[in-house]
Amino acid sequence: MLQLMRACPLPCMKQHQLNSTRIEDTEMGFSIGCSLGSHVLVRNTGKFPSLCRKERFNLSTMCSEFNKPCKIRVSLCKNEMVDFDERTSPTEIKKEISRCYELVHRLGRGVVYLGSSRMGPDHPHYLQALELGREVANLLNCTSWTGAGPGLMDAATKGALEAGKPVGGFKIAKEAGEWTASNFHSYLPSETYLTCRFFSARKHGLVDAAVRNSCSDRTAVVALPGGIGTLDEMFEILTLIQLQRIGSELPVPFLVMNYDSYYQKLLDFLGDCENWGTVSKGEVASLWKICENNSEALACLAEFYGLPSSGEERHKVSVQIK
Repeated sequence: MLQLMRACPLPCMKQHQLNSTRIEDTEMGFSIGCSLGSHVLVRNTGKFPSLCRKERFNLSTMCSEFNKPCKIRVSLCKNEMVDFDERTSPTEIKKEISRCYELVHRLGRGVVYLGSSRMGPDHPHYLQALELGREVANLLNCTSWTGAGPGLMDAATKGALEAGKPVGGFKIAKEAGEWTASNFHSYLPSETYLTCRFFSARKHGLVDAAVRNSCSDRTAVVALPGGIGTLDEMFEILTLIQLQRIGSELPVPFLVMNYDSYYQKLLDFLGDCENWGTVSKGEVASLWKICENNSEALACLAEFYGLPSSGEERHKVSVQIK
């Protein structure tokens, strides 16, 4: 339980009590139940962050005697509060989306990597993702975009940096099941990423980074092995492609990295969906490309953009140009 400190004056309270009310924040999974005398109690659903920030929640409720709104502050931890008015403001979300768009415009569109934040440097998929990030950056010569988090996102970022190519990211406060202690990335320059408060803004940024505005844009979406967050992003982008909101004029390749058959059961399930009639035959297969290894992914991208696929061939082309 978290305790709320009421900020409305005493005359506004009938018998020093608030009417029972319930407030929900759908994006953060926050539920509040109010009553019990001169205090308001909050029931934490388990989704609300334990992260403390130097802001305040200003919740409005109706005072029982005068039927007027009064402000309530939500204390998340000792000495630190969060501003709930700002949290729920559509204007604030629009501002953050605009900042995401500005970052993409400044750094350039490119390859967007989706993937687990939990697979560390000792995991074989981390090494494969690092290699893929390096080779794709060299092949397409574009910006590499990630969620700027740990795990496979970190691997793709480091791979692109090893290739000497630009990187960008949209960081979020919770990764690998833990709330980060800092909003700052451990090694990326601050001008190359944004720390988003809103998942919706982060998704807008990642999608915008992959959209092709001209034939010269070389972009792609690469889904590395991942969990719930990765699946959420994968299927949202897949739906946008299906509905021709992405790639309606200039197609964007969507690669699913099926390392060690990681996604095989998911693919089998989608096959079952076809059998049940909830998905058209061959529909999903036409929207993305399943790659068992990095070589297949590089060959797919090279074919899509009419580029040589091997490092040796790219070297020959570079020599000829010089």
